[in-house]
Amino acid sequence: MPMRGRGQRAEGRGQREQGGKMAYNLCCSSPSCLWPVKLKVGNWPYSSSCVSGQSKSLVSLCSSSSSYIWVNPRSPRAKELERKSYDARYTCLLHLAHSLDSCNPSLEEVSLLLKHLPSTLIQQDAVILINHMSNSSVVPFVLSYFLRRLSPTREVILYNVTLKVFRKTRDLDAMENLFDEMLHRGVTPDNVTFSTIISCARICSLPNKAVHWFEKMSSFGCEPDQVTYSAMIDAYGRAGNIDMALRLYDRARTEHWRLDTVTFSTLIKMYGLAGNYDGCLNVYQEMKVLGVKPNMVIYNTLLDAMGRAKRPWQAKTIYTEMSNSGFSPNWVTYASLLRAYGRGRYCQDALLVYKQMKEKGMEMNTHLYNTLLAMCADLGLADEAFQIFEDMKTSTTCLSDSWTFSSLITIYSCSGNVLEAERMLSEMIESGFQPTIFVLTSLVQCYGKVGRTDGVVKTFNQLLDLGLSPDDRFCGCLLNVITQTPKEELGQLKECVDKANPKLGSVVRYLVEGLEESDGVFRKEASELFNSIADEVKKPFCNSLIDLCVNLNLMDRACELLDLGLALEIYTDIQSKSQTQWSLHLKSLSLGASLTALHAWINDLSKVLESGEELPPLLGINTGHGKHRYSDKGLASVVESHLNELNAPFHEAPDKAGWFLTTQVAAKSWLESREFVAA
Repeated sequence: MPMRGRGQRAEGRGQREQGGKMAYNLCCSSPSCLWPVKLKVGNWPYSSSCVSGQSKSLVSLCSSSSSYIWVNPRSPRAKELERKSYDARYTCLLHLAHSLDSCNPSLEEVSLLLKHLPSTLIQQDAVILINHMSNSSVVPFVLSYFLRRLSPTREVILYNVTLKVFRKTRDLDAMENLFDEMLHRGVTPDNVTFSTIISCARICSLPNKAVHWFEKMSSFGCEPDQVTYSAMIDAYGRAGNIDMALRLYDRARTEHWRLDTVTFSTLIKMYGLAGNYDGCLNVYQEMKVLGVKPNMVIYNTLLDAMGRAKRPWQAKTIYTEMSNSGFSPNWVTYASLLRAYGRGRYCQDALLVYKQMKEKGMEMNTHLYNTLLAMCADLGLADEAFQIFEDMKTSTTCLSDSWTFSSLITIYSCSGNVLEAERMLSEMIESGFQPTIFVLTSLVQCYGKVGRTDGVVKTFNQLLDLGLSPDDRFCGCLLNVITQTPKEELGQLKECVDKANPKLGSVVRYLVEGLEESDGVFRKEASELFNSIADEVKKPFCNSLIDLCVNLNLMDRACELLDLGLALEIYTDIQSKSQTQWSLHLKSLSLGASLTALHAWINDLSKVLESGEELPPLLGINTGHGKHRYSDKGLASVVESHLNELNAPFHEAPDKAGWFLTTQVAAKSWLESREFVAA
């Protein structure tokens, strides 16, 4: 070829410059067709088409060693260079991956599709191809093909991308089988191998499997990275290994690992199930400090935990934060709120959530209806309960169960509506549910409230006929009925108590029959009774026994029981003393126990004066305010009436509801006058 002279080369440069200007002008007017592009090109020849189906052959693939060059799209060589580009090669591999996904899982069909690959195939091509597959039935044949065709520098890479295909389809069994094949071929697994299997176990909600594979890593010399460690906080928490999860979480905080919202959600749920509700809130606060934004799952998990904790006020705060963050409540949110407000007896908030769910057409389930009915039963919201029950009956998805009937019977029983309580009991039995001990306890309370001793005895016999054993709550209710029953009708109830709890029957017999005793036998038997029952019913038992003493005018026995209650720490914090005020706290006591404690306190004040000790400047009696659980009148009004009978100088404090106060001077004068009268 003749050499061109300097003038010819200059002329050529001028033509190219002019052509460049023309190309630039054309690009400005039509950028879609002539904009200059960069193509990564190699030295492999390409055929004229890519795979378009199972019967089409694959084009030749370019080498991975290549460089970027600028190509004028109007150049005649542009199409040829584009066919040889890395992008074209990558696109062809994607087409082939899709074709493999749709073929039958057999070595023959896979080989037919892959036979047109060039002999100079490299490991990177196999990685790209397998990585874009999603058919877990076909991919083992593809892996087998490449292991035969290639001499990969690291076979573990091909196995790892195959494991990721199995992860896409959540086929953990296939992953475990492939892992065994790796070991059989002498391929050593690496961190990616284990992290892929562990993440699949998490996705499949198999935390114990994730723990198994995590704890297997060290035997292969693999050290987990922070991502794997973070994932294992979630796995250990879900697997129930709380200690390990918390140890990893403490390490995560110390080493500043990046935790995802799923892990935080598991931590909150884990603390909630363990009853550590402050731990739930601490995780929530740490999330925000670390800049991790809570999602709906986090908020709903927190709301559920606060419901379990019976902390409706914190549920309200979290819900407000959720709303301010732009999240709209879903069914899970409303259900968690309803449970939190219902269990916490936030009746107005619970009923508002119920109203909003109905307005939005959200379906209730039996559990949520029962939560509302139980709340209404505890708070005496009869009208609201009956309306909710009517709504429940019109629902096509909710059926009344034993809990439903129990709540309704409780509502009728608390109001003394015997006829409706009996009607609901009949409906319960007709619906196929046997009355529970909770239901029978409510009926005993109902009959006792209206003075139906025969109904109490009938219910007790029904309990025995059903093969149920009277528990502490049933016996406590029976004892409470005895405190409301005239002395002449106590005979039948005494027999019921003897059968239900012989220790209680012995103590009641001492009081009702006025038995004489010596050497502290009564106190001993009462002490044995209190030591044999659950802690939560000790105070109701002691309250009722003292009430019975007051009703029978056995004040010495009442004081003995009060003293025993103080000695056994059944009653705590009844008295408080400071330099400026001594107080008597009665709001946790029944009426009889309150009057007994008041008399004992007054006697103690008299003994203080007799000893020459000074009283403080102020004396107070705290009865609490509002309706008393043991009296429709309220404890404050009963105590005030009794103080007036005693001519005691205590007067209701205008700025402290439920408090009666007096000064040292007035109390001393009154106590001295009592001593003078007694003398």
